[in-house]
Amino acid sequence: MIVGVHAIKNLIKKLVGRRVVSGYHRFLSWLAAVVYGNPSEKLVVIGVTGTNGKSTTVNLIAKILEEAGPPAGGKVVATSTVNFKIGSDEKLNDLKMTMPGRFFLQSILARGVKVGCTHAVLEVSSEGIEHHRHRGVHFDVCVFTNLTPEHLEAHGGFENYKRAKLKLFAQAKKAIVANVDDPYYAEFTNFRVPQVISFGQNSNADIRGQRLTVAEQGISFEVGNQSFNLHLKGRFDFYNALAAIATAKALGIDLAVCRQALEKVQNIPGRMEIIDGPNFKVLVDYAPEPESLRQMYASIVQWPKNRIIHILGSTGGGRDVSRRKILGQIADQFADVVIVTNEDPYDDDPQQIIDDVAAGSLKAIKILDRREAIAKALSLARAGDLVIVTGKGAEQKMAVRGGYIQWDDRKLIREELAKIS
Repeated sequence: MIVGVHAIKNLIKKLVGRRVVSGYHRFLSWLAAVVYGNPSEKLVVIGVTGTNGKSTTVNLIAKILEEAGPPAGGKVVATSTVNFKIGSDEKLNDLKMTMPGRFFLQSILARGVKVGCTHAVLEVSSEGIEHHRHRGVHFDVCVFTNLTPEHLEAHGGFENYKRAKLKLFAQAKKAIVANVDDPYYAEFTNFRVPQVISFGQNSNADIRGQRLTVAEQGISFEVGNQSFNLHLKGRFDFYNALAAIATAKALGIDLAVCRQALEKVQNIPGRMEIIDGPNFKVLVDYAPEPESLRQMYASIVQWPKNRIIHILGSTGGGRDVSRRKILGQIADQFADVVIVTNEDPYDDDPQQIIDDVAAGSLKAIKILDRREAIAKALSLARAGDLVIVTGKGAEQKMAVRGGYIQWDDRKLIREELAKIS
C-alpha cells in the first residue's frame, strides 16, 4: 500500500508535534537567510498575497518597476506561481510550488543583488507562511488582493486560512496596499505601518478604478486623469492592475509611468491566454477554485462565440475536496459541453476526483487522460466555438502518484491542433 505524501506529513506532525515542526521550519528560514547574507535587506521587497490574482499582480508590479527605473524602480527579482525573474533572466516556474523553499528563495534574492537588482516582488502563499518561508525576508510593502475560501482542509478552516495570510502584514515596514472592496480589508490594514494605500471601485479608494470595459481584445478603465487600455482580458485583471498601480503609488511612481508599463504587457502565461485554432479559439486559464472560475466566465460574457466547450478537473493531495462538485456545477451552468479530466491527483485516485467534479454537471463527459480530453474537445469544436481549458494554466508539471511528470497544457493544445490542421 502506497501512503500519500500529505498523509506522511500529517503523521510526522502527530509524532513530533506541530511546535517542533514549526520551530524546525523557522530555524531553516533563519539559516537560509544567514547562508546567503540576508539579501532581502539590500532590496526593496514587495510581498503579494490573497486568494486570486497574486501571480498577475506580481508580474504587473515588476513591469512598472522596470519601466520607472531608478530611483523609485529598477531591476527586479520576481517569484510567482507562473514564473521566476532575475533582472533580464526569466523562466516559467517548474517547481510546482507557489512559494519556493527557503534556500531556493534566498538564493534567488542573492542572485538578484549580485546582478544589480534593486527590488523584489514575491508571491506569498498561505501554506508558505504556515511553513515560515517568509521568515528571513524583510518586507517593505505587503499587498492584499482578495480573500475567498481556499485550502480549507490544509488549514483546518477559513479562519485559520485568513489568519495565515494576516501574519505577512505584521511584517510590513513601509506600507500596506489593500483591496478596499474586499470584506476583509479592515483586518488586513489593522497594523502599525507608515502608510496604507487602498485600491478598488469604492469612492474612498486611494487608487480608484472607474469606467471599466471588458472585451476579447482586453480591458479598459480610468484612474485619475489616466485612461488605461490593457491587452489583459480578465475582468479580475482590473483589480490586479489597480493593485499594481497602488503599489507604485506607495513607492512614489506616478500614474503615467504605470500606464506606459501596463499597456506593454501582452499577456501573463496561462492566465486568460488565447491560442488560435483553425476556425475557433482556445482559452487557457488557471482558475483552480470556484471564485476564479466564476470570474473567468464573467470575463467572457461579451466575447463573440458560439458554443463553449470546457475541459476541467480538480486537484488531489488533500486539497479542497469540497470544491470539486462546485467546479462541476459552475461549468455545467455556463458551458455547452463539459469534459472532466485528470489535473493533479498527487497520491489520490484520479478517477475519484473526476467523479467528484462530474457529480456537479449533468453534461459531464469523463475522460481520464488529460491529453485525450484535450484532443476530444478540439475534435468537437466547430467554427466560432470557444474551447476552455482550466486548472493548470502555464504549470510545467503534473503531480501524480510517486512524483511529477512534465506537462504544459498550452504545448499539448498546440500539438493536438497541429494534428487537426
